[in-house]
Amino acid sequence: MQTRNLVILVFCQLISATGSIVMVTLGGIIGSSLTANKAFATLPVSMMIVAVAITTIPATILMRRIGRARGFAIASLSAAVAVVIAAVALAQSSFLLFIGAGMMFGINMAFTQQYRYAAAESVPARFVPRAVSLVLLGSIGGALIGPELATRGQLWIDDVPYAGTMLAVAGMYVVQAFMFLWLQRIDETSDDVRVKTRRALQQIVIQPVYIVAVLGGTVGYGLMTLVMTATPLSMHINDGFSIEVTAGVIRSHVLAMYAPSLITGFLIERFGVSRLMFVGALILLMTSIVGLQGQSVMHYSWALIALGVGWNFLYIGGTTMLTYTYSMTERFQAQAVNEFMVFGTSAVASLLAGTVMYYFGWLRLMLIPIPILILACLALLLVRRDPILLDAADKSTQSA
Repeated sequence: MQTRNLVILVFCQLISATGSIVMVTLGGIIGSSLTANKAFATLPVSMMIVAVAITTIPATILMRRIGRARGFAIASLSAAVAVVIAAVALAQSSFLLFIGAGMMFGINMAFTQQYRYAAAESVPARFVPRAVSLVLLGSIGGALIGPELATRGQLWIDDVPYAGTMLAVAGMYVVQAFMFLWLQRIDETSDDVRVKTRRALQQIVIQPVYIVAVLGGTVGYGLMTLVMTATPLSMHINDGFSIEVTAGVIRSHVLAMYAPSLITGFLIERFGVSRLMFVGALILLMTSIVGLQGQSVMHYSWALIALGVGWNFLYIGGTTMLTYTYSMTERFQAQAVNEFMVFGTSAVASLLAGTVMYYFGWLRLMLIPIPILILACLALLLVRRDPILLDAADKSTQSA
């Protein structure tokens, strides 16, 4: 077990979560102030997520060639440059430049999402759920720091709201780049997962467990992106709540996304990954149920808390389930397909958020997750007795 890797990844996850929360919280608000057509307010955030989807496969290929440490470090520097460009866009009131900054920031996010794989590869297979959960715990710090930077940095630079926030985030990413240079190399010979052979990609992706793992991550991340991107627009622009109140709701949501990581790994070991993912889908359904009841701060808060917890169970569960379906030599191609599907869907969801809010409003947006989550629940029921999952459960029981 490479403990140093886990420590570095936790701190770097904190920094990346801080930057992402700042961009998501402020992206739609800044976009709304820079464009006359409010339907395009979330376009910078949407294009950021589009860049994540486009970059996932190149990011995987790059890290396969130069290693995770160098790949992560290069991505961190690109994020630092991106937020500096965002500050310049604010100074020049340039919507197009801000969109460009968002897309460049998305390049880094494609690498950030693979921290969990680096954690999984740094521990024996039986500890994968705990390792993934531990790294995501770093985002709790981001949930506290990000909204503070978004609100307090608003006036740090006279006449250029939020530019000070962007420059502070840039400094954090420079520190992150240096931290990654200490990341230890992953040893491919320490493969103790179920699958030992090197297979063609087609053979990997047609496994029912692989399909459901990808579906879980895709549904969880896609719906989370849809609702979280729409929330600042609905609260701040449509309902008139202050940026402080809006940021507070986003903070609660992000804490709900990552705080369950304290126990998610242990819950997977105790009850099984498919059961926890099923519970996650049910909790996500609560988001729609609560969101349809009203648009007070209380409704927004509880809907976003449910969204965060449900996402956590589906995302960590999906990542864990995915690792059961490939060997260390197969990992890059299997991970690349999963990341492309997850963030391709997330990009579409982000693009839809602003448009749905503009033309239909919050209540109709809350109807979208319901049929999708019913489908995810049915898929999880179908694979719960799959030999791969049963074998993984047996190994976990034996190691306990």
